[in-house]
Amino acid sequence: MAALKWEGVFPAVTTKFKANEDLDHAAMEKHFNFQIDNGVHALLTGGSLGEASTLSLEERLEVAKTALTVADGRVPVLVNVSDTRTADACRFVEKAHAMGVQGLMVMPSVLYAADAREAKDNLRTIAKAAQLPIMVYNNPVSYKVDLLPEDFADLADCEWIVAIKESTDNVRRITDLRNAVGDRYALFMGVDDLSFEGLAAGADGLLAGLVVAFPKETVVLYKLMKAKRYDEALKLYQWFMPLLHLDVSTKLVQNLKLVETLVGVGNENVRRPRQPLQGADRERVIKVVEKALATRPDVSKLF
Repeated sequence: MAALKWEGVFPAVTTKFKANEDLDHAAMEKHFNFQIDNGVHALLTGGSLGEASTLSLEERLEVAKTALTVADGRVPVLVNVSDTRTADACRFVEKAHAMGVQGLMVMPSVLYAADAREAKDNLRTIAKAAQLPIMVYNNPVSYKVDLLPEDFADLADCEWIVAIKESTDNVRRITDLRNAVGDRYALFMGVDDLSFEGLAAGADGLLAGLVVAFPKETVVLYKLMKAKRYDEALKLYQWFMPLLHLDVSTKLVQNLKLVETLVGVGNENVRRPRQPLQGADRERVIKVVEKALATRPDVSKLF
């Protein structure tokens, strides 16, 4: 079984649904294989992009089970934890551990803006229940909870908390974290259109969105940056940027599911209250994708 190394490209995979909103495990199997075959380093199920808020606890476990079956030890499988109540999160992570997932990404409770004391206690409690390595998802822009570098210094005694997905929309935070905690945590850039900047500042990996449709390009961008081939990486990033902007949106799920559909690796089915894009929003995404495909670079010979 592939060991969980906190580095590389971790896709926040979409959850595939049938037209009636039931889980579509066959579509997920196909898509997870597509990701692995194109070089991603892990799979993360049930994130924001995976429409976690519309999934029951049992459904989140079903999606994780499908990912584990598909991965078959080739890459690690992680699950996102976003329960509104700490006790529910503990129950979920215990079941996920028993199922065989290799790590967790833990969000704050999305319905309550906890202060730092509450947020850190929530993390410690979930970590104790899970007994699995944890990536903390720090996204104050969306979830109104911001754990600062000094908070992560305080959490450093919790052995299970090993990584941070940094999504403050402030790339300076990568350097601030390094200065505060050194190499205590692996750092992942969680904002797609700050990928180049985050990796240049020393991030260990990308917890990415557009990778769901363009895994090969995302992995090559990561490899170029780690090889310090910055000129080639910048050229690829500039091509990629209009697509990457689509991840930074309240409609990121609909945006990216439309992108998946346009490149032939998914469908637009979402769970209500979300609905597929219409009108100007839809046309804008189509134009971005059409231009990207018309100018798509050949990255196959870069590595």
